[in-house]
Amino acid sequence: MKFFETSKYFSLKKSIYINLRWIAIIGQLITVNLIYFIFNLTFDLILGNLTILIGTLSNLYLIHINKNTQLIDKTAFLFLLIDISQLSCLIYLTGGIANPFSIFLIIPTIFSSSNLGFRSNLLLAVITILIIILLTFFNQPLPYPVNEHFHVDGYYYYSIPTSLIIALIFLNYFALTFGKESRIRKEALNKMEEIMSKEHELLSLGGQAAAAAHSLGTPFSTIKIISSDLLKQFKDNIEVKKDIDLLLSQIDRCSEILKKLTLNPTIEDDFIDRDLTIVDYVNEIIKSFSETSKKKFITNFDQYSNSLKITKSIEIVYGLRNFIGNANKFSKSKIFISIKSDNDITEIIIEDDGEGYPNDVLKKIGEPYVKSYKSSIRSKTGLGLGIFIGKTLLEKNYANILCRNSLTRSGAEVNIKWNNKDLLNL
Repeated sequence: MKFFETSKYFSLKKSIYINLRWIAIIGQLITVNLIYFIFNLTFDLILGNLTILIGTLSNLYLIHINKNTQLIDKTAFLFLLIDISQLSCLIYLTGGIANPFSIFLIIPTIFSSSNLGFRSNLLLAVITILIIILLTFFNQPLPYPVNEHFHVDGYYYYSIPTSLIIALIFLNYFALTFGKESRIRKEALNKMEEIMSKEHELLSLGGQAAAAAHSLGTPFSTIKIISSDLLKQFKDNIEVKKDIDLLLSQIDRCSEILKKLTLNPTIEDDFIDRDLTIVDYVNEIIKSFSETSKKKFITNFDQYSNSLKITKSIEIVYGLRNFIGNANKFSKSKIFISIKSDNDITEIIIEDDGEGYPNDVLKKIGEPYVKSYKSSIRSKTGLGLGIFIGKTLLEKNYANILCRNSLTRSGAEVNIKWNNKDLLNL
């Protein structure tokens, strides 16, 4: 899966955009009329107000005619183009590029870089650059008092559009970069929420199944006892005996089905809420992997001296499962898991005998949608979502996580550490 297969649809929240446009329109209206009536600076006031009217009408169109709550990429592009065109007309009437407010020309494009697609943003940036160049050579005189003479040196004058174009490119690059990272992280967090929602549903279903199996145990036992008594009474009646045998077999089958639906059929129906030690967590996860993996899990609990019990957390289970699953995936044949604990600290160390983290991935561990450039590793890796989700979930539950290449073995190492007082607050 590629990230942009799910995130290529860009949109702009209409209500926020409308409010920003109202602020711009009101600011333009006040500025244009203030310099004309208060400061007595002359320019084409009627054409200036008509230009502002275009922005007002387009905003009213968004409010009363366009009923969408989100503006799709194409629509947002058109309205941002209107904003650039309207502002460039005002700048043209009031001195062109020498107008101090010409810096506002780059705002719509920067705004689009974090909300619209790359092509739309690139087109707006090119249009803005062309407009800046045109306003440099074609414009009405800058309004200034009659008794003063306004003159700008040529070097300074041409440095204005140059600085605006450089600022436009520079700010767009940063906005595009941070916008992309923000969208990637948002997508990854959405995936995490979706997975955790499914885990909670499965846990709830398992609890209901366990309760059902426990509650139905007594009725099934009663039916089986009565059926056995009936079998003794009608042992000479072949037809009745056949039906009772069938009834007994179906009772056994129902019991087996209910047991399979529970998360662990050997424990009581209150297992969902019981407290667990970290060793219990790890043993449950190892057991689930051992059933499907041929690799060897080697555990070392010799330094686990404080058997601190904590409330069972699906987030910790899933976070640990992701890291142990990664070790299982990339190891050659062995996974080493050590747990250390004293009065203050509880620590889990997960190592494998694989190739370890590639250097180009190691510095980005914990970021979603990361792949190695190394072909032998790249073919086996996913999108980095497993580590991102595991790291996020465990850190949310007060864990400190260090991912590195093992100092004693050939593979990777994950060190997960808690303060015991934080574990008690879960």
